[in-house]
Amino acid sequence: MTKFDVVVIGGGPGGYVAAIRATQLGFSTALIEKEHLGGVCLNWGCIPTKALLRTAEIKTLISHAADYGLKVGPVTVDLKTVVNRSRKIAEQLAGGIKHLLKKNKVTVIEGHARLKGSGKIMVDSLGGPQEISATHTILATGASARSLPGLEPDGHLIWAARHAMIPETLPKSLLIIGSGAIGIEFASFYRTLGADVTVVELQNRILPQEDEEISNLAQKAFEKQGIKFLLGVSAEKVEKGKNSVTITLQGKQQTFDRVILAVGIVGNTANLGLEKTKVKINRGQIVTNEWSQTDEPHVYAIGDVAGPPWLAHKASHEAIICIEKIAEMPNVHPLNTHNVPGCTYSLPQIASIGLTEAQAKAAGHEIKIGRFPYKANGKALALGETEGLVKTLFDAKTGALLGAHMIGSEVTELIQGFGIAKTLETTEAELIHTIFPHPTLSEMMHESVLDAYNRAIHF
Repeated sequence: MTKFDVVVIGGGPGGYVAAIRATQLGFSTALIEKEHLGGVCLNWGCIPTKALLRTAEIKTLISHAADYGLKVGPVTVDLKTVVNRSRKIAEQLAGGIKHLLKKNKVTVIEGHARLKGSGKIMVDSLGGPQEISATHTILATGASARSLPGLEPDGHLIWAARHAMIPETLPKSLLIIGSGAIGIEFASFYRTLGADVTVVELQNRILPQEDEEISNLAQKAFEKQGIKFLLGVSAEKVEKGKNSVTITLQGKQQTFDRVILAVGIVGNTANLGLEKTKVKINRGQIVTNEWSQTDEPHVYAIGDVAGPPWLAHKASHEAIICIEKIAEMPNVHPLNTHNVPGCTYSLPQIASIGLTEAQAKAAGHEIKIGRFPYKANGKALALGETEGLVKTLFDAKTGALLGAHMIGSEVTELIQGFGIAKTLETTEAELIHTIFPHPTLSEMMHESVLDAYNRAIHF
């Protein structure tokens, strides 16, 4: 039986990062993956969806070409090429992960792993079952899309995210259930390509995890594009036809070509042998402490399987913390979820970090709020991207940056600036005295801070 210092189960953005960092720290390391290196994020989530949304973005730009003095003929969509481009990018990156693991001398084992207790792991691999042992085991098995009774994805009429990324034809009418980041991104993609899109959300506003002001601005922008929203509504009585689905919404039957289910995820905890350990599961997630440790000695869990926020970059950062704590490195700090940025790559983009206005008030903070609109920024005007807002929240007593919330062009690239600020525990004073380059969209970040303290220059 082969023995390793560290065995990582799952090769997604948490798992492969943990494995690479483990070998860098001198641990003999094995990574067990049953399907695709890179996990759902790289193969069926983060990366391929951004490739699809890039197509939507370019189509939108072309449709406004006349505004820039360019004459362009009618745009047609070659859906097969759109999907193939997305898949090729995912395949390219998956190959890159394989190369990185080989470069860092990580032993990669293809197969399904189950814990047997006392550090032993059984792997059902293509070459037959094999048993290995580990001093430390890290569970990074990710999560799967949650389904609803009567709306289980079948790949034909009812799609999970994976099906929605590889359509053979463009549906004329589409119902999306759930208005979180995944639901909104697909709504944006399919609407831009020409589908009639309706989004149903059980909460009373879309993107319920975002600041309410940003959610409202987002809804107005999407409605302007033709996306319809039904809020505070649940889908009832589903009837499948040959090539359509009829669903009762607000007491009325409506028929759609296809339905996309985007109602969250549930951790992949089944068939891992956890019943033979002290590992606890709560609401589909593995219970851990601040160092990703479970109740089973030397067994850890990171990423989606260990709970929210369900983001690839959170999983990767958690992986580094976990393995460096195992290595007893100095200056290792637990993950602060308030410092994890969230991004929605719709048109327009949405990005945020830290507390929302409602959360800050509920936590007892006296707050100062700054806002700066895209329409007052020179670079935004030059780009023709004048719809958007940058909003910042500060503690009125200490000046601490509590949160930042943005909607508009390229905010998913801008949010890292506030991420750095929060990591450095920056106050308004440091941000006010930071020099932002001109002309850039980033100047709006500066002006938003200035506005919170009644010092805005350009608005």
